[in-house]
Amino acid sequence: MRPPISGEGIIQSFILTKMKRIALSFLTILLVMVFSANQVSADIKLPAVFCDNMVMQQQTEAAIWGKAGKNSTVKVTTSWNNKSYSTKASAEGNWKLKVTTPQAGGPYEITISDGKPMKLKNVLIGEVWVCSGQSNMEMPTKGFGNQPVTGSSDAIALSSNPNIRLFTVKRASNLEAQDDFSGDWKLCEPEAVGNFSATAYFFGRMIQQALKVPVGLICTSWSGTRIEPWMSESGFKNFDWVKLPEKKPVENLSVQTPTVLFNAMVNPMVGYGIRGAIWYQGESNRKEPQEYQKLLPGLIENWRSVWGIGDFPFYYVQIAPFDNKTNGLSSAYLREAQLKASNALPNIGMACIMDAGEKECIHPANKEAAGKRLALLAMAQAYGIKGIACQSPVLKEMKITEGVAKLTFDRAPLGLTSYGKDLKCFEVAGADKQFYPAEASISGSNITVKSASVKEPVAVRYAFKDFIVGDLFSTEGLPVSSFRTDEWEIEK
Repeated sequence: MRPPISGEGIIQSFILTKMKRIALSFLTILLVMVFSANQVSADIKLPAVFCDNMVMQQQTEAAIWGKAGKNSTVKVTTSWNNKSYSTKASAEGNWKLKVTTPQAGGPYEITISDGKPMKLKNVLIGEVWVCSGQSNMEMPTKGFGNQPVTGSSDAIALSSNPNIRLFTVKRASNLEAQDDFSGDWKLCEPEAVGNFSATAYFFGRMIQQALKVPVGLICTSWSGTRIEPWMSESGFKNFDWVKLPEKKPVENLSVQTPTVLFNAMVNPMVGYGIRGAIWYQGESNRKEPQEYQKLLPGLIENWRSVWGIGDFPFYYVQIAPFDNKTNGLSSAYLREAQLKASNALPNIGMACIMDAGEKECIHPANKEAAGKRLALLAMAQAYGIKGIACQSPVLKEMKITEGVAKLTFDRAPLGLTSYGKDLKCFEVAGADKQFYPAEASISGSNITVKSASVKEPVAVRYAFKDFIVGDLFSTEGLPVSSFRTDEWEIEK
C-alpha cells in the first residue's frame, strides 16, 4: 500500500496541476496568436491600382502583382474565362503574374488567393490610358477657384456612364522608387467627374463614344511641375545638364527635383496594362525650349522603356498662348520646341490649341478642345479609324519671289481657312531681323505673305508671340501652330 499523502503533498500536487493547466492555456493562446499573425501576414495585399471597379486593357497579357505569404503559392482566377494562373511568392512575399484578357466587356470578377481568397469586383475590360502633366491636366471638370471650365455644369450633370472609370493618383514625391501610391477606381458619376481632370475626361468620353467599349483613365498630375520630376533616373542618361539628386533624406523635398514624381506617382503602376498615355505640360519649362525639345521625347522613351510593352501611343497638348507679363523669353519658343518634338519618335502626336488661349489665365477654359483633339489623334492613329482629320497643318516650304513669300503646307488636303476673317497673325522681316505686320491671303493650301515695310523679306513668322489668338486653320477645323521660318538665335 502507498503511504497516505500528506496535506502538504495534496497542496503541492494541486499547485502543480494548476500550473500545468495555466501553462497549457498560455501555450494555446500563444499558438493561436502566432497562427493568427501568420494568417494576417499571409493576406493578399495589392497596389492601389488593383481594386474594385478597375479597368484592364483588353486583348493582352495583363500583369497583376502584389504581396502574399512568404514563399506561398498565389492563384489568380479570372471569371471571364474561369481560368486559373499561379505563381510562387518570393521569400519577401512579392509575386507577379500575367493573365490573358479578352475583348472588351464586363463586369467580371478576379479571385486572388494564397490560401485565403479575396475578390476584385465590377472589373471591366477595355481601353486604359495614363493621363499626366501639370495644372492644365490636373484642372478638374468643375474648374479651379475663379477659373471655370467651359460647359462644366452640363458635362458633369450628364456624365454618368457605367463604361468609364476614373482613377486619380494622390500627390506624393520621393527620392526612391515606390511600389504603391494612394487612389482608387471610381465610377463615372457627376461627383467623381467634377473632381477629375477635365482634359482627361473629355478625351476619355470621346474615345468611349467612338469605340463603344469600356475606358479607364488614370490621372497622375501635379500643378506647376517641370518635366524632369516625371522621368526616372534611367531616363537621364543622355541629358548630362540635368543634375540628379542624391538619395538621402531631404527636408521639404522640392517637387521640381528630377525623378521624384516618377518615383512616387508613376513607378507604382509601371507594368499595368495600358493602351497609351496623354500629356499636358510645358509651362514650367518655357524658359528652356531647346532643352525641352530633347526632354519631351526623352520622357516618352523613358516611359516606354520601363513599361516594356513597345512604342505605345503618346499624345500631348501644345501649351496655349498666354501673357506671361515678362520681358523674358516668349513662350512661342516652347511651342516651337513641342512642335519639333512631334517628329522625334514614332507613334506620337501633338494637339494644337492656338485658338483656345486666354491672355489673363494660364488655364484655358476650353478644356474640351484639348481633350477632343487628343481623342482625334488616338482614334485615327491608335485605333485606325478611317476618315478622321487629326493633325494640324504644318509648313512644308517657303519661296520668296519679288518681295512676296509663298508658304506651302502639308496636312491640308482640303486647304486652309480663316473662317472668312482677315489673317492678322503673320509678320515678315528682312535681313535686319526686324519684324513687321504682314498682309496674308489663302489660296488652297498656300499662304502668300507681304509687307510694304519689308521690300526684301527673308523670314516669316506666324502667331509667334507669348499671347495671340491663332486665326489659321485646316478646313477640318484644326488650328495651325505658331511657327517661324528663320533659325535666328533665340532672343532672351
